[in-house]
Amino acid sequence: MNAVPIHAPPPAGAGFVLRPWRADDLDSLLAHADDEQVSRGVSDRFPYPYTRQDGERFLSGQVIDLHDPVFAIEVQGRACGGIGARPGQGERRHTAEFGYWLGRALWNGGLMTRVVAAFAPWAMRELALHRLYATVLDSNPASARVLLKNGFIEEGAQRCAVVKRGELRDLRVFARTRRSLDDAP
Repeated sequence: MNAVPIHAPPPAGAGFVLRPWRADDLDSLLAHADDEQVSRGVSDRFPYPYTRQDGERFLSGQVIDLHDPVFAIEVQGRACGGIGARPGQGERRHTAEFGYWLGRALWNGGLMTRVVAAFAPWAMRELALHRLYATVLDSNPASARVLLKNGFIEEGAQRCAVVKRGELRDLRVFARTRRSLDDAP
């Protein structure tokens, strides 16, 4: 476990705050995460049904490394989703993979587009990244639109990359590079 030194606080934006996950987020986490529709678009590390034990394991850092820049998306004082990056190591230390999810009650309002707009440049600067990328299931066009709206370029697909709910799926690959960040207005 390598702690990532964070010097600047995570960004906030219109209608949301990004902050570290807390133990008292458990009930809100369960309310948003225990949703079959939410779990369809994310890694199997995010199970369905999402039980109290799953939430406790996540909040204690047993599922992902909470020392990485991994944040709750807080809206009106409650955690309703998450976003985080996993920095590379060795020759890939200037890259990171990131992912996100949002409770279904907040879908289709542009919130995740605003969250990614705040998080991606922050993560690239804070972690000194040259490349930030995400993979999206071919069955999740909404997530692909979020990335495209935020200047990510679709690089291609990893064909037959995962089995999700018993179906073989492709992963679409999207990336943003330091060059695109430096060229941004």
